[in-house]
Amino acid sequence: MPLTAYRAGQVFDGESALGPATVVVQGGRVLEVAHAAVPDAVDLGDDVTVMPGLIDPHVHLGFDCSDDLLTGMAVDDDALLERMRASAEAMLAAGITTIRDLGDRSFLTRRLAETWHDGPLLLSSGPPLTTPGGHCWFLGGEVDGLPAMMRAVEERAAQGCDTVKVMVSGGNITPGSSPFEPQFRTAELKEVVREAHRLGLLAAAHVHAPLSVEEALEAGFDSLEHVTFMTPEGVEADDDVLRRLADSGVVVSVTAGSLPGGTILPAIAARLERMKENMHRLHELGGCLVASGDGGIAPAKRHEVLPYCIGDLAGMGLSSVEALRAATWRSADALGIGDRKGSLAAGADADVLVVRGDPTQDVAALHDVVAVLVGGRSVADSAADSVEGVPR
Repeated sequence: MPLTAYRAGQVFDGESALGPATVVVQGGRVLEVAHAAVPDAVDLGDDVTVMPGLIDPHVHLGFDCSDDLLTGMAVDDDALLERMRASAEAMLAAGITTIRDLGDRSFLTRRLAETWHDGPLLLSSGPPLTTPGGHCWFLGGEVDGLPAMMRAVEERAAQGCDTVKVMVSGGNITPGSSPFEPQFRTAELKEVVREAHRLGLLAAAHVHAPLSVEEALEAGFDSLEHVTFMTPEGVEADDDVLRRLADSGVVVSVTAGSLPGGTILPAIAARLERMKENMHRLHELGGCLVASGDGGIAPAKRHEVLPYCIGDLAGMGLSSVEALRAATWRSADALGIGDRKGSLAAGADADVLVVRGDPTQDVAALHDVVAVLVGGRSVADSAADSVEGVPR
């Protein structure tokens, strides 16, 4: 198989900034990162960084980024599938090469993955488990009682999902749902997590209310999504709970970032600074934070929002390199795919993002995309088509 090599002024391998180096690709995988000269390497320039493609562990491809998501979902499955593909294409153009949809309808993310073989890696949870009339009930994941919850877990395994998502608390985008209240009992949650793990699936918990955070932590979920500690009066996070989160090693999926100038949900906007302070504290305590976009839920939360979320993490006490790790190897590890995604280690898939500038010094460089590769080949409609020597 032919080799293709890319030299750049900076290489970030998912863990560390390596300085000038050459990434060698063969057969859709990374062969090595070389510091010595490599014959016939494509010189991308000293002002360019080569790094792993970004990973977004929390997105909703079917949501239309509007202020009225319920109306936006009033389309048939074929139309929704086309919207989801367009959303994923926008993410791919922004350098996001692995996407986990944490709430779709009719298991459409699985259908999209089965028919799009040269696109991003698509992981999914299917419709999230929620109470009757509960948060995101319109996605089709309503369950009433433990037997129904267990059947839902089995259905997701049978459909080929990678994760079971549970709306442990209510949420902000569903009329009649309260983010301040838990939706399930701890005993039920423990059984769902146990069954998910038995079937080889990850378990992700949507949590806002302080009590729901504690219940999800006790139940043993693999990741806690949002973790806002919202109350009717504001935000209330006990430092002991933050310490328990950090000590447990549970993945905390931070979804605070948004597009500049856009509108975010009023309930979040009013509490955002306090939420960020809690994440800063959790990082100080050694918590496992990953960057997540939650793309699709609002005008300022378009699907390609992840680079701004990485920038937000860098403002929560993380260094630029730590924030980049939170969207590359750390996310890959959290999703159970660290052996092939999220790094430029030998043998990893050659999912590569090339940006102008040095994001290890300033993550804003992520917004200047030069090229995106999936499995060593440039993605359609990306700026990579203008880079000489990049295979298509």
